[in-house]
Amino acid sequence: MADGDPKDAKIRCDACPVMCYIADGRSGACDRYANHGGTLVRLDPLTVIEGGESQLVPFLKDAVPDDWDGDIIRGDRPFVTAVGAGTTYPDYKPAPFIVSQEVAGVDMVTVVTEGIFSYCGVKVKIDTDRHIGDERDVVFADGEPIGHVTTSEYGSKMLSLGGVEHLTGGSKKEGRVTCDALMQLCNREPVEMVIGDHGTRLIVQAGQPPVIDGETERLMRVGCGSATIGMFAKQWLGHADEVVVVDDHITGVLSEHEAGKQLDIPPTGIKTLGRRSTPGRYFQVANPGSGWGGTDIDEPLSILGPFNPKIAWPGLRLFMVSTTGEQCAYFELDEELVPQPRPIPEALKSSADLIAENCEPSICSVLFMGGAGGSLRAGVTENPVRLTRSVKESLTHVSCGGAEAYVWPGGGITVMADVMDMPTMSFGYVPTPALVAPIEFTLRASDYAALGGHVDAIRPVSEIASGGARKVSPNARSHDPRAHKHYRWSGAAEE
Repeated sequence: MADGDPKDAKIRCDACPVMCYIADGRSGACDRYANHGGTLVRLDPLTVIEGGESQLVPFLKDAVPDDWDGDIIRGDRPFVTAVGAGTTYPDYKPAPFIVSQEVAGVDMVTVVTEGIFSYCGVKVKIDTDRHIGDERDVVFADGEPIGHVTTSEYGSKMLSLGGVEHLTGGSKKEGRVTCDALMQLCNREPVEMVIGDHGTRLIVQAGQPPVIDGETERLMRVGCGSATIGMFAKQWLGHADEVVVVDDHITGVLSEHEAGKQLDIPPTGIKTLGRRSTPGRYFQVANPGSGWGGTDIDEPLSILGPFNPKIAWPGLRLFMVSTTGEQCAYFELDEELVPQPRPIPEALKSSADLIAENCEPSICSVLFMGGAGGSLRAGVTENPVRLTRSVKESLTHVSCGGAEAYVWPGGGITVMADVMDMPTMSFGYVPTPALVAPIEFTLRASDYAALGGHVDAIRPVSEIASGGARKVSPNARSHDPRAHKHYRWSGAAEE
């Protein structure tokens, strides 16, 4: 604090290493702390979840009655999240809120803090067959590299974005752009990206379908071409002599597939281009793209060679369909055994509709991932390694904004959480640059004392919940938009 009239003086914020001097009525560089009449205040209110279904502490089996169902977030009790709590910087401070509460006769403690994460990023899952880029292609935002395309999963493309190399290891602009993109993604806002040298344009927003080169995706494929044949072979029996399910990864051919053999489908003399794997399965029938089944083709016959005249026959009925059912075509062989387009019979149209019906909606999933370092652990205990051991031994449960967090095995406390399970606007930033994210540690009061916790800083939950905190229910977290960029005094708890 500066001397003199507090309304005329600037105050220094120590919430992060930037250490802003803030004039009255103004916010710091992060837009999260402000000078309100000479007092440093947190603009976003502390968030309390009023009830929920999550099983936050499933490990107290020896300390609770036999009929306890494992759910400590009962409908009649609040759970104090770290959203709006503030940070522990500098590191020796106890966490902003260390809250006690009795649950099923057990004294529990929840330690909440907003961590400053330089080592953090997001994993983005994009449900699409459409080719967005090759593995290891760089992902750009605002002309700066922010991550890369990583290993594809079944029916989905994956991005790995952020991380300390982009936040601090590149130019100042690269770090700023990366931090901004991460915060928007984690706060469920759309981010436009460009993939690799070929320049695929991608708009990603958690919980929304991806927009790829201006087109909104609708469906996630039901399976690869081989799996599709296995699921729907009976739908085609009696209506087609041959079915080809076009897929960038594994294209399926009914007559050669085991499903076709089980149904006594005779050989048709079809020749499929690409690399043959096991019977009825072909790799690399075309290049990746935005056409049929994630390939670069718009004309399905281009993946076929001439039919074998010793086996094929005039009038052979050929049905070709993609793995989402969105593209399909029907042909019959003429006297020269050349496929000729014909109107699609109603039964085959219905089978394509059934494939589409079995496809799930295409959406983007954003998972925050960060490593809880010294600042976080020192805010919980004066001997930080004890917290790490307690987490690994399942004595301490970790959550992010009240959401279930997966703790990676191995050293440290590396957590991953779905941003759609967290309260809205859970994430902020500091201009170092680094992301600010909520994290909570919940354990028995006796275990907290044993690991050397800041027991003198414990406050009862009734004291916290009765204040000016933002209260949300788990089912309403998606519908709680808040102003974030501008200074508005909202009665938030003072730092």
